[in-house]
Amino acid sequence: MVRLTRIYTRGGDAGETSLGDGRRVAKHDLRVAATGTVDEANATIGLARLHTKGAADAVLSRIQNDLFDLGADLCTPPGGRRGDGALRATMAQVTWLEGEIDRINAALSPLDSFILPGGSPGAANLHLARTVTRRAERLVTELAATEDVGAPVIAYLNRLSDLLFVLARACNDDGASDVLWIPGANR
Repeated sequence: MVRLTRIYTRGGDAGETSLGDGRRVAKHDLRVAATGTVDEANATIGLARLHTKGAADAVLSRIQNDLFDLGADLCTPPGGRRGDGALRATMAQVTWLEGEIDRINAALSPLDSFILPGGSPGAANLHLARTVTRRAERLVTELAATEDVGAPVIAYLNRLSDLLFVLARACNDDGASDVLWIPGANR
């Protein structure tokens, strides 16, 4: 369990921060940016939860906890000091997302068009969370091009954006209230 007794440390006042292995890096370091964007995705899911209830809220609650696991994984580079005993994302977490996607999507009608973000407040916020998750995924894959990143991290973010998409449709009356894109409608 983590215990925080002091919120500020002044350690970042010069533009650096510590990774989970104790190494100091610039706050604009790609690993820090990726970890911060995962945190941002988590915050947008928190906003979406203001408009969800029941099973959808339980799913989002679990995801928020998993995203902290993902952040812990990302902030501690593999193989470095403290890297071997670090908390790591697992493929079991990815498999759980896939099961939820399949379960929720089974109740939705097939799509005949792309969907515009919107509809209900819950769906709109889930679409926002989906796009922030995609940005986190882009940053993590950019990081993975030059540094070690566990495969479950990338897979989790990829599946999470899909799950947020089907949850948004579920919040739109199981897709009946989706806002559909009409190509060329305003020409």
